[in-house]
Amino acid sequence: MKHASIRYLTKEGFRNIWSNRLMSLASVSVLSACLVLLGCSFMLFANIDAVLGRIEAQNVIMVFAKDDATDAELDELKNAIDSTPNVAYSEFIPKEQAYQELLESLGEDASLLEGLGNDILPDAFRVTVSDMNQYDNTVEALSSLDNILRIRRNSDLATRLIGMRTSIVYIGAGIIIMLLFVALFIIANTVRITMFTRRLEISIMKAVGATNSFIRWPFMVEGILLGIISASLSVGLVFLIYRLAATHIQNLIGILGATLVPFGEYAVMLYLGFLAVGILTGFFGSLVSLGKYLREQGSVVKDE
Repeated sequence: MKHASIRYLTKEGFRNIWSNRLMSLASVSVLSACLVLLGCSFMLFANIDAVLGRIEAQNVIMVFAKDDATDAELDELKNAIDSTPNVAYSEFIPKEQAYQELLESLGEDASLLEGLGNDILPDAFRVTVSDMNQYDNTVEALSSLDNILRIRRNSDLATRLIGMRTSIVYIGAGIIIMLLFVALFIIANTVRITMFTRRLEISIMKAVGATNSFIRWPFMVEGILLGIISASLSVGLVFLIYRLAATHIQNLIGILGATLVPFGEYAVMLYLGFLAVGILTGFFGSLVSLGKYLREQGSVVKDE
């Protein structure tokens, strides 16, 4: 196909959108609705994942040192813990600090510990892991170190957190895939309806020898442009919805000590993702509808 023909047919694609304003508006509205749902779901899962990450960071392993361990041995134990695979960092908790934390946790009942002294608890290390999936292996590795009295672990909580995060990933992926199929179905049927309203024009083009490529191009440009418009509109709508819901979401996750994920961190990625979804949906939706329509309307004209 010549360059002049491509430019002409591209202009026809723009003209199609304006000539079929109501259909184009309906197509953009429905596709934008799908993309907005997709974007809101993505931001929701991003916040849930951030909250889980916050909880995981607080799901520490407590390593208690033997009472007779010397300062040098405690230093060696600290270095050994930090060198253990999957340990993000560790914090040394001297027995005096542990005693003060216990008093604070008891609140009004702290008087029960009066007279016991501030050395009733052993020195300890608060260990945070990098990967919760390696939690059990990390505990096993720490258990083999010297001068350890015992290890307190929260394996049940770790298992639940891992399962929760995995479920969220699968559910999120399922919703996204479903919405993509919905968007593809909508744009394909919208293009098909547009072609049906212009069936006389298409029949005339076929009658005078127009190839399938010549007929397809304006509609494919139309579908791609509708996808680009929908993507641009959807990012703005997701931002507005996220901003309006920010206060309510922050109140919920603030209980867990987490903060709202900034929209700006995902804005570019969302827009590029929306563009990809919109363009591909418009392209393949148009391609499928065109192929089916041309086959139904008689013999297929030979492509260039």
